[in-house]
Amino acid sequence: MVKDVQGMKLGSLASLRWAYRAWYYFRLGYSTYLTFLLGYVSTLITVYYLAIKNIPDLLNIFPHFVPFAALATVAGVPSAVLIGWVHLKRSSLFSSELDVSVEANPYNYKLPPGLAIEVNTPLMLLQLRILRKLAETSNLLTDSEKAQINDLESKLLKLLEGGYVGSPRRQINF
Repeated sequence: MVKDVQGMKLGSLASLRWAYRAWYYFRLGYSTYLTFLLGYVSTLITVYYLAIKNIPDLLNIFPHFVPFAALATVAGVPSAVLIGWVHLKRSSLFSSELDVSVEANPYNYKLPPGLAIEVNTPLMLLQLRILRKLAETSNLLTDSEKAQINDLESKLLKLLEGGYVGSPRRQINF
């Protein structure tokens, strides 16, 4: 059996990963589409049968559920679009949500797998080292600049080894 460093079978890791992905897709589909649709229909039914049916003046305007649902949809969809636009473009609520998301995202403090680890960061490290050699040969670096370059090089190496830079709220081991 082929095993990874933690002693788990690689086949079981692949099936576990598939299960996690399926769980994510389930949550996304359920919360975004099924729950939304059920919530929308449930709200229309609740409002009509508990509010409108008990207020005679409104019942005269909407004697049947379908016209009420159609009008609520025609008025509700543009209203929801406007509210969503205001939320994203005109209020500070969305930027606050993003601030929290950025602070909690571990990839803002370590390298994501793939291109960043395999190509981009090694390229940055190589460029930094070549530029340092060129600047040192020409005697262009001050002591503080040398210290900055050494600090950057150590951070890049730490990132390439899978470590964190900065101060993440929590560290997740992948």
